[in-house]
Amino acid sequence: MSKRFWVIGGEYTDTRFSQLIDGTERLFGPFGDQREARAVWDRVASETRSICTARYTIVQEGAAG
Repeated sequence: MSKRFWVIGGEYTDTRFSQLIDGTERLFGPFGDQREARAVWDRVASETRSICTARYTIVQEGAAG
């Protein structure tokens, strides 16, 4: 089974990053390669750099943790 990666995130209610603001959720993918996901993460993180409550992460489908 091949691995799939996603970039997920959005703008949170505060810098504890525990609750997303409704409507700001963003999902990119799936990507068959972590490098592709990283390139998208780099772009999205740069676009939202000035928003201190925005956070994005790369997740691997089916990964426990």
